[in-house]
Amino acid sequence: MMWQKYILAESIQDAVSVLVSEGSQARIIAGGTDLILEIERGVRKDIKTIIDITKIRGLEEIYEDQDGLIHLGPLVTHNHVVASPLIREKAFALMQACWEIGSPQIRNRGTVAGNLITGSPANDAISPLMAMDAKVKLLSTRGERVIPLADFYTGVRKTVMEPDEVLVDIFFDGLTPDHQSYFIKTALRKAQAISVINISVVLKIVDGIVQDPQITLGSTAPTIIHAEEAESFLAGKALIESVIAEAESLTASAAKPISDVRGSAEYRDYMVGVIAKRALQAIQNGVDKDKIPCNPILLMGSGFYTSAPRDAWNGKEIHTWINGKEFRFTTGFDKTLLNLIRDEAGLIGTKEGCAEGECGACTVYLDGRAVMSCLVPAPRAHGSEIVTIEGLRSKEMLHPLQESFMKYGAIQCGYCTPGFLMSAAKLLEERETPSQAEIRQAITGNLCRCTGYYKIIQAIEKASISHR
Repeated sequence: MMWQKYILAESIQDAVSVLVSEGSQARIIAGGTDLILEIERGVRKDIKTIIDITKIRGLEEIYEDQDGLIHLGPLVTHNHVVASPLIREKAFALMQACWEIGSPQIRNRGTVAGNLITGSPANDAISPLMAMDAKVKLLSTRGERVIPLADFYTGVRKTVMEPDEVLVDIFFDGLTPDHQSYFIKTALRKAQAISVINISVVLKIVDGIVQDPQITLGSTAPTIIHAEEAESFLAGKALIESVIAEAESLTASAAKPISDVRGSAEYRDYMVGVIAKRALQAIQNGVDKDKIPCNPILLMGSGFYTSAPRDAWNGKEIHTWINGKEFRFTTGFDKTLLNLIRDEAGLIGTKEGCAEGECGACTVYLDGRAVMSCLVPAPRAHGSEIVTIEGLRSKEMLHPLQESFMKYGAIQCGYCTPGFLMSAAKLLEERETPSQAEIRQAITGNLCRCTGYYKIIQAIEKASISHR
């Protein structure tokens, strides 16, 4: 059993009250992309009660207040950040970091707040927020408290949060036109990869002179750290090659990495300086914000904002709609959405490949968003619309993508095919005729061991033409 009690909170105050009543064995869940895996693997055996806040409306807002502070609500996903013109203009390094996280399906569920709370030094969103002196607001029945992100961490995956607290806001000063920010990381592949190391640089440059430099390093120490000597050195200097070279050396000397499965300490030591130089040169040359498309592929469709719940959760049944058909489940509460769909609904087209959110075979639509169903708790389906591969066709007609996959030989063993089709179909909702780069971006969360992807890309291209 994964959990004993599941609660769909109707408000933040409701969630806080339940945390108190359930004690240390209760946890808040939003994206759940880390927590579900930890529970399944037995790492979090202490968790008996899950408090889901994802049905609370208004918590996915990104806005700037009258004092110039930018706020991220607790349900702001990485894709919300990627899609935000405000973040592009005033916190570009954060957009870069969120764009590098996982895949579209992961970015549709994973939240910035969750990234901070999990507290891994390799988590990409932490270093840009720390470079911008972000703060977090924590709420409990005792009241609110504000903690600078620099003081939030006490060790690897350890924070100052009390068991009865909920993170309700992340905020920081928006960067001015005099500021440049840049995030860069090294990883073992181009997508779906945890950082081997990452660096965020924020510089204010006035009349060619650097002011208030901030350089933060991820995955080089137990927590995110500042390259303090490099920051001190850069202050008051022009960003010329000799200055960049010295800052590169000083940044590298700040790192105290370890060896692990992703890379050796020696490799990290070397690469810290390399990517620090690349980040500083990018700022020197003028940050190219077009590296992230102005209209990026999200696979969010109509699910950009939280939908209004159809009915209250009573804990006795999961009342949901799958492919337009109404279901009322009285079992399967302790399963994932993937297993609810397969075991309880009997819809076996959705496949389990890795059960870790890596392969994309289990991709479905949850309230319009493409998600990895292996990482979604089954009760989250309550009051929601689910679409699976069985719902892709209309009546007796195959979807143009299904026809195209057969016609152009995009199927071999076929195990990954449902996930590819679901990602591609959501892509065609967002782009009538996507470019090949957009197709590649859309399927970064889907792995295939047979075809080499070329036929899959061709089939999606051809289907987009016939789909018009």
